Amino acid sequence: MEELTLKRRQLFDLMGAGLAGVALSQLATQQNTAGAQALNGEHIAMLVYPEMTLLDLVGPHTSFSALGMTVHLVWKTLTPVMTEGGIVVMPTTTFAQCPNDLEILFIPGSTLGTTPLVRDREVVEFVRARGERAKLVTSVCTGSLLLGAAGLLRGYRATSHWFTRELLPEVEAIRVDARYVEDRNRITGAGVTSGIDFGLRIVEKLRGRELAETTQLLMEYAPEPPFNAGEPSTAPQASVDTIATVLGLPLLDARLALQEAAARF
Repeated sequence: MEELTLKRRQLFDLMGAGLAGVALSQLATQQNTAGAQALNGEHIAMLVYPEMTLLDLVGPHTSFSALGMTVHLVWKTLTPVMTEGGIVVMPTTTFAQCPNDLEILFIPGSTLGTTPLVRDREVVEFVRARGERAKLVTSVCTGSLLLGAAGLLRGYRATSHWFTRELLPEVEAIRVDARYVEDRNRITGAGVTSGIDFGLRIVEKLRGRELAETTQLLMEYAPEPPFNAGEPSTAPQASVDTIATVLGLPLLDARLALQEAAARF
């Protein structure tokens, strides 16, 4: 009896773990009256790359599940990608295989992984080519720097992680200090956790407020952080100084990389 009870508990745990994904998929199908053919014809490309911040990807990806579109996790190859937290992500599509016409192009950020991408012409050219055709060009955190390096934020209002926003003018973007910024078909999010807010806004934009609110409820997104230290203006100065010390040299390297990119394009 104890063994049977344990197996039943494990089964319920597994069911619970997948509940949100299944429910969001069902919601998306209900919302799209054109049916499966329309769903398969709408594509989202989400860049994955070494040392990216996993939550930058997962937050928007969870929201995007409600859209009912085909999501591609895109990288140069299908080789597993190691994120900065040590979790492996499996790309589903290569640059060559990625559809040319996208509903959404999305770029996540990274503490140290974005700067190498800015210097990688293959990556920049992929982002530029898909971004010039995508209906929505989007990013979270330092992903906006890669969009800028590809020439996709020139003259657009945009945001980034608070520590890297000062770099946006290097790519002729207009810096905005906000949780997320929408300027025409460019939507950029600030650091890491803003990807959830950003993702819900895109659900609202493409499928309406009712689905966005239902998605938020299903995600139980009602943040109550234990500390009021999520922004430089409210965080202890010691925390701000620590980040400035640790990321000072990487910030300088990122600035140089963006200047090099701006000179190329």
